[in-house]
This record gives sequence, C-alpha cells and structure tokens, in this order.
Amino acid sequence: MTTASIVANSVLPALRIPLTLTTSDGLRLVGELALPERNTPVASIVCVHPLPTHGGMMDSHVLRKMAWRLPALADIAVLRFNTRGTQSAAGQSEGEFDNGRGEGLDLQAAIGEIEARSLPAPWLVGWSFGTDVILRHGNLDPVRGAILLSPPLRFATDSDLLTWAETGRALTCVVPELDDYLAPEAARPRFSIIPQAEVIAVAGAKHLWVGETNVRAAIDEIVKRVAPHAWPLPHQWAGPMERWSDL
Repeated sequence: MTTASIVANSVLPALRIPLTLTTSDGLRLVGELALPERNTPVASIVCVHPLPTHGGMMDSHVLRKMAWRLPALADIAVLRFNTRGTQSAAGQSEGEFDNGRGEGLDLQAAIGEIEARSLPAPWLVGWSFGTDVILRHGNLDPVRGAILLSPPLRFATDSDLLTWAETGRALTCVVPELDDYLAPEAARPRFSIIPQAEVIAVAGAKHLWVGETNVRAAIDEIVKRVAPHAWPLPHQWAGPMERWSDL
C-alpha cells in the first residue's frame, strides 16, 4: 500500500458520528464524535473551540485536524461541538454566546456524552476562549486533565486557577512563543499558583497556530499526555487518506 505524507488537509479514516448534545438548561448543541475505525479507543478528548464572536467554532483548524488524525494515529476518540449560539458547516447550536458562563453547561453536556458512551480516560483540550471555559468549568470528574492551547486568561480568574491547585488534576499550557495575548514569560507566573501546571513554550508559533509545523507541535504535546504510547505522531500514513477541500 502506498505511503503518503500527512499534510494540512489530510483526512485519515475514522468513524464520524454527528451528535446533538442537550444541556441541563435545555439547549441543543451541534457536535461530532470521531472514533478509531477498528480499534477500541485508549483515551478521549473533548475539544472547546476559540471565541465564537471572532470566528471560533468546532471546525477551527487545530481542532478539526485533531479529529482528522488522532483516531487513526493514536486511537483517541475526539469530540468537538459548537458552544451555544455558535455556527459551523455542521449547523448552529441553540442559544446565545454567554461570555464563558453558560458555556460551562455546554462543556458538561459534552463530558456527559463521553460518560454515556463509556469512552475511556477523558481529557479536555481548549484553544483560546475554550481554555477559559475549561479553567472555569472543567475541573470535575471523570476528567483526567486538560491541555490549554494559547490560554489568554481573559475570562478565568486566579480563583478558578486555585481550584485546579486544590484537586491536583493534570494541567498543561501550550503557549506560542509569539502569542499576542499571553506569551510564555507572562504565562509562567500566572499559572505558578497551580503546582502541577506545566507551561510549554512553542518556538516561533503565534496565537492562531498557523502553519503545519506549528499544528504538529501543538498536537504532539496533546498526544504526549493523552496517549504517550503514540508520541511522537508519524508524518506518513500507509492507508486510505482523503484530502479535504472547503471549495
């Protein structure tokens, strides 16, 4: 079978299930669960997207590439969803943007879906605004830990951070060297109140993780913690592979 390079628009095999999540306040949210096509998942990830008022959604490129790659490369189940009021190609979730408050109920609904399907070892991955939602609302069982991409600490407070210190739940901050909002040298003292928190600086990267090199660096840091047996991810794939086009 031909081996090909994994590039920005490579879509590897997975079982992709459209979802409707229902929150405790009665909203229906659009989502998708990507599962390994043949193997049993070894871990699960719930993704929380960037700020929807600035274009963030479940199809934001790093999260979409996680769903395209991780079921096949690492046997990880990946759940993405649109928070309340957010729209993507899959549809629009009910409700309205709530500045990181009601979005906590959205996250809880997604975690509940993982539990209902008996998927293993749930982790949370947030990007930008999604990191604030996780810091405020994601420190709960059965979550194993969280990985934060480009955390701006815009909505989360020190009180939110201290709850993570109290539980000891794993927390890794993957911070672009050239981040526009919270660069590594500023992130380290902010997160130092959480003894177990790691701050990983990614050289040359910016807040939006543009470029395949930066995307790979971010996803590798996630896999290193969620499914270390699969780290580092390969850059080649021997098997069926589609190429996504938005055109």
